[in-house]
Amino acid sequence: MNFEIQKSLKKLPAALIIPLAKEDVKSPQLKAIATLANISVKQLKQDLDPKFACVQMLYTPETKLFILGVGEQPNTHQVIRAFRTLSNKFQQQLPSDIGIHLLQHPHKSEHITAIVNGLLLGPYTTGKYKTTEDETHPLDHKKASITIYTKLDKKTALAAAEEGAATAATQRSILDLMNAPSNKKAPEVLADWAVRSGKENDFKVTVFDKAKITKLGLDALLAVNRGSETPPRFIIMEYKGKKAKQTIGLLGKGVTFDTGGVSLKPSTNMHLMKSDMGGAGAVLGTMELAAKLQLPVHLIGIVPTTDNSIGTMAIKPSDVINSYSGKTIEIIDTDAEGRLILADALAYMVKHFKPDVMIDLATLTGSAVRTFGYHAGALFSDNDDLIKKLYAAAEATGEKIWQLPLWEEYEEDLKSDVADVRNFSGRPLAGAIGAAKFLQFFTNEHPAWAHLDIAGVAFTEMKFSNQKSATAFGIRLLTQYLKNLSR
Repeated sequence: MNFEIQKSLKKLPAALIIPLAKEDVKSPQLKAIATLANISVKQLKQDLDPKFACVQMLYTPETKLFILGVGEQPNTHQVIRAFRTLSNKFQQQLPSDIGIHLLQHPHKSEHITAIVNGLLLGPYTTGKYKTTEDETHPLDHKKASITIYTKLDKKTALAAAEEGAATAATQRSILDLMNAPSNKKAPEVLADWAVRSGKENDFKVTVFDKAKITKLGLDALLAVNRGSETPPRFIIMEYKGKKAKQTIGLLGKGVTFDTGGVSLKPSTNMHLMKSDMGGAGAVLGTMELAAKLQLPVHLIGIVPTTDNSIGTMAIKPSDVINSYSGKTIEIIDTDAEGRLILADALAYMVKHFKPDVMIDLATLTGSAVRTFGYHAGALFSDNDDLIKKLYAAAEATGEKIWQLPLWEEYEEDLKSDVADVRNFSGRPLAGAIGAAKFLQFFTNEHPAWAHLDIAGVAFTEMKFSNQKSATAFGIRLLTQYLKNLSR
């Protein structure tokens, strides 16, 4: 992708996209558009619709105009969605040479990042395994170009555009991983992805195979893997940015398919359980993007990965298993497996890296979905400063999260008569909170830990696919959090 930054409309591209907010309908912006289209303002107003993602096409002798409604006071998330919709829906009409007209708009560099991000997400499709290939999207051609018409200085605008492109490339790669069926993404595939990304983006990757996992005593991960024919992996990534002042630890649940084990899930939606590595996707993507953007942070990423299958060796309810921390766990429900592999990852992170901040992400509970639907993830933390910073990142990116409590009273639900802790209360109440309290048990009372349950937002229904599909939720949220730390 080639980018150009221009401060005037002297040379027009084959197509020009003009974002239009609700307030622009009564502004000089309309006169500028009417002049470009060689029509009167009155004519323009007749069909103009600034509603979100509404598009009006106008043909002129010099260029093709796309007037894109972005709604009322759009944030970056809405801008991304609007431009992704245009890019996806109008790919037959779009050329590979397009421009973005921002000269009439007061805007910041993050708006340019969002615009480019949305445009380059537009070509993404979920049909990787179809035998018939779709026609290449104009913006996926090697010679495709985007010209940004802006009053911002060239260096700032170009950096913003390149960040948008880098973000989209990482998101698309993670979308491919998440949308892939489980037989195409064994734990080894996730590990290979991390190794390849590390080589390409200059960060360190270490992968433990089953023999090493066994030798180290990552017993909770091994317990979940017992019913599977596919061996687990334990992925450790480390990126050291220049002038890094803090060490941030990120952990992601990497269950590549979840049958529920002996506590078998209903068959109705079990095919969607290929998405149960959404937390891993967020961590893998954030590691890659932080390295691409060369953020000034010291970042550790850990992804424990396995599937949760049924077999003659599978763990059973009432079993007591060991864990890396040395604590014993009573299994009440084998479908509460994600917290088991994260328990080992949390204990390993604390012992070997001692991060200043530790954040784990997981598609962990249906309880989080029932609480927030498909619009927000559940946030758990006792650290007010960390909560504030995560909220700020969520506000900036539109990847919403909301806090639920970690009160001591909920510890009663996890007390066991035969082990140090049990993995589930056994009751259909406060499921997301119970899962968070279980994870907290393995943080060694870390003072700055947060857990994000992203079950409802990592994989959901969207206009860009016929069935539920991946969103890459968490990558922009975490990257924004890391960027804010360096400011």
